[in-house]
Amino acid sequence: MDLRKLKTLIDLVSESNVSELEITEADGKVRIVKAGAAPVVYAAPAVAQAMPAAAPAAAPVAEPAPIEETGHICKSPMVGTFYRSSSPGAKAFAEVGDTVKAGEPVCIIEAMKIMNEIEADQDGTITKILVENGKPVEYGQPLFVIE
Repeated sequence: MDLRKLKTLIDLVSESNVSELEITEADGKVRIVKAGAAPVVYAAPAVAQAMPAAAPAAAPVAEPAPIEETGHICKSPMVGTFYRSSSPGAKAFAEVGDTVKAGEPVCIIEAMKIMNEIEADQDGTITKILVENGKPVEYGQPLFVIE
């Protein structure tokens, strides 16, 4: 999707009473959700419509074992790239053993060149960080364990 078109859609959602907008086009799908004062953009690439007949069938991929963690799981609200700090070399927002309050930033997820601060959704102590810095994350993927 054209970035100018995306920017226009974000502005429209920001200035209107619309709380959520989802658009599907041939080149992908975009969902804009107004979260507080600023909209959050979720994007997914288009799925291939047809495979050539000569292409071999893909082998099934084993699903990773579900994470069995005790405590509250803080999950990713979007698809993007996970960063523990605001810039390379800067102090991480949260470390194992840190006490966090709900609403306090714990990481950044970059999506479509937009840096989105992700906030703790519960008070507690971070007991585990489940994603490596700079790695891609999926919607709903566990990021932290908070007890």
